[in-house]
Amino acid sequence: MIIVKTIKEMQHNMKEVKRTGKTIGFVPTMGYLHEGHLSLIERAKQESDFVAVSIFVNPLQFGPNEDFDRYPRNIERDKKLAEEAGADVLFCPDTKEMYPDKPVVTVSVNRRTDALCGKSRIGHFDGVATVLTKLFHIVLPDKAFFGLKDAQQVAVVQGLVDDFNFPIEIVGCETKREADGLAKSSRNVYLTEEERKQAHHLYQSLGKAQGWLSDCDSGETEQKMIKYLEEHTVGTVEYCKVLSYPELLPPEKDDEKLIIALSVRFSKARLIDNVIIDNVLVKQGSGEETCSVH
Repeated sequence: MIIVKTIKEMQHNMKEVKRTGKTIGFVPTMGYLHEGHLSLIERAKQESDFVAVSIFVNPLQFGPNEDFDRYPRNIERDKKLAEEAGADVLFCPDTKEMYPDKPVVTVSVNRRTDALCGKSRIGHFDGVATVLTKLFHIVLPDKAFFGLKDAQQVAVVQGLVDDFNFPIEIVGCETKREADGLAKSSRNVYLTEEERKQAHHLYQSLGKAQGWLSDCDSGETEQKMIKYLEEHTVGTVEYCKVLSYPELLPPEKDDEKLIIALSVRFSKARLIDNVIIDNVLVKQGSGEETCSVH
C-alpha cells in the first residue's frame, strides 16, 4: 500500500491508474478506522480494480462547540488496518495541504439538510460537500463507498454527485453493528461502562418502530421511540424521526422509501442510527391510522 500526503502526488498516481484502464473505488474517512470502515474498503475491493482510502479530519464540518480537537486519531493503526483490508493507496493530507488558504469557493447544500443532524449542525453538510468535491477531483473515483449509518450524508452526497454531474457511482453500504446491535462508530469509545450497556436500546427502538409504524402514523411512532429511549437510557434524545428517503421530508403515501432515524447524546458521545425501509404507508392505505403510546 502506498502512503500519499500531497494533493499533487495523489492526482499523479490516480491519473496513472486511470491510464491503465483500471477502475477506482474510493472510501473517504476521518480515520480511527473500525470494522464499519474496513467493510467499506472490502466492498470497494470487490467492486473495483484499485482502492483508494483517504484519512482527513475535515475542520469545515465541525461546529464551534463540536469535537474536532477530541476526534480520535491513530494514523499508524489506521495504516495497518487499511492495508490489511485491501487498500492500494492511503491519502492522508494535513489541514494545511487541503486548505492552504481561506477558501474562495465552498459548496452550499440547499436541500436534505433541514432535518435530522443537519437541523442542529448548521453548515456541517456544507463542509462535507466541500471536502468531498475536492477529494473527488483529487482521487478521480469511479465508485465511492459510504456507510448508511449516516444515511443523511449519503443522501446529500448523492445530491452533490447528481447536481454537479460527477461521473461517480455512490454506493451506500449496510451499517456494521456490534453483537448487541449498536452501530459501530469511532465515538463509541467515549461511552461510559453504564452507557455502553444501555446503548443497544438505540437499535432496539428502531426495530420496535418498524412494528409501531404498521399501526401508527409517523408522529405517534416518533413519540413512542422517544418514550422508549428515555425509559431505557440515560442519554438525551435529540430526535426520533420518520421521513421520506432520500428527500428527508414528512412521509407521503407515494414515497418509495422511509427512514427511521434517531440521535441520542450521552455524556461524552453523540450517537446516531437509522433503518431504511419500504414505505409502510402504502400498505396502510390512507396512512391515517392512530395508536396510543404505551
